[in-house]
Amino acid sequence: MVKRLVPDQCWGAIIDVQGFFLSQARTRSPSKIRTNIRNFARLLGYFRIPIAATLERPVHLKGLLPNEIKKQLGERTEIFEKDFFDLTQEKKIRNYLERLKRRQVIVAGCETDVCVLQSCLGLLDLGYEVYVVEDLLFSSSRNVDAAIARMKAQGAVFLTYKSLYYELIAAVDGGSHAQTMLETLGPLPEDLPDFAS
Repeated sequence: MVKRLVPDQCWGAIIDVQGFFLSQARTRSPSKIRTNIRNFARLLGYFRIPIAATLERPVHLKGLLPNEIKKQLGERTEIFEKDFFDLTQEKKIRNYLERLKRRQVIVAGCETDVCVLQSCLGLLDLGYEVYVVEDLLFSSSRNVDAAIARMKAQGAVFLTYKSLYYELIAAVDGGSHAQTMLETLGPLPEDLPDFAS
């Protein structure tokens, strides 16, 4: 049964958003990817949701997180380098996730049909509720339908950035975006869009 997202039970995964992969993107334009992932980081930051960002090795060849994304990552973010497609295969990442004690993960990044797929399968195997933001995924492959179908068949829940945005608001304030949320988190930034470009 699909559950609702609960901000204090969530963490975010930004998987391998690096220069090399951005240059190979076939499913979305690199500038839109950077903008959308930056807004994703801002949205999770507003709701105080920790983020694990991964970089595939060798980093000197594949690149770092773009600066406009990195600037939005706050104190609740850890950046990890990884050798495996599946982030759960990295001991440092697994240890970090165990310390978080949060069982819902919101996933964005690349490649949809490799590292995102393998990481989602690994997270599902570990008992996480996996929520994949479909319009925040990208790949060098033009057709990632089989990977998406496989993740869904294994139990990953797909949603859009807009759905995520409003579900997080509803979780904090019952959907009214009023007093409770303002008292708890402060005003939602006016320049934070509610949809992916």
